[in-house]
This record gives sequence, structure tokens and C-alpha cells, in this order.
Amino acid sequence: MNDCIFCKIASGQIPCYKVYEDKDFLGFLDIRPRNPGHTLIIPKQHFRWVWDVPQIGEYYEIVGKVARSLQKVLGTDWITSLVLGEEVPHAHVWLVPRFPNDGHGGTININVVKDISQEEMQRIAERVKIAIKTI
Repeated sequence: MNDCIFCKIASGQIPCYKVYEDKDFLGFLDIRPRNPGHTLIIPKQHFRWVWDVPQIGEYYEIVGKVARSLQKVLGTDWITSLVLGEEVPHAHVWLVPRFPNDGHGGTININVVKDISQEEMQRIAERVKIAIKTI
């Protein structure tokens, strides 16, 4: 789709902080992170909903791999996963690392957005990329 922001990210038209990429899927840090390491996993091909992705099993294997990498890099066992699909009409899974006293309370508050520097975003992305290779 020509006007889909995630399709533009997947095609390289818009830069991102990549943490994972293969021929079908892309993982990158959210530019409006709810916590450090907030990652989006998308299919590169445009599908409206996660359940429309033909290789949904492979998709979720990647989601699990990225989640375990986030746990390792950020030192937390608590990764919240969300499939909302309302804010961007392209299939995507949110992975949001959670921390004690992170300002969200018992459940993730999607309205809480953290201010994380570009340098910190890049550092997190690089560390997660390296960790994925060991998972």
C-alpha cells in the first residue's frame, strides 16, 4: 500500500531502529515507546490483521525470539505483548518490556509514552540484534 507507514518502513523508504529482519518479517523499535525496548514486529507484505498473515506460526516464532532477546538485553522477564491493529492498519505485534515502577501500573497504559534519546534507541537496537543471534 502506497500510504501505509509500515510498508514504507519495510521497504526502506522510512528509516527505523531495526532489531530483526528476514525476507518476510521486520522488527523495529517503536518511535513512540511505552518503555525502553518497545518493539514492533510486522510482516513486510501488507496484511491488515495479524491473523491474515499466511505464515502466522513463523511470525509468532519470530515474536518469541525477539521477546526472549529483549528479556536478555533489558534484564526483565516481563514482556507485554499486544495485538491492537487500530493505530496503523498493517498487521503488527507490540512487545513492551516492563520494569518495576515503570509508570504503567499493573497493565500497560498505551497512553504513557517515554522520551528516549536517539542514542539510547540505537544502543538498544544494536544490543537486541546481537542477542537475537544467540537465541
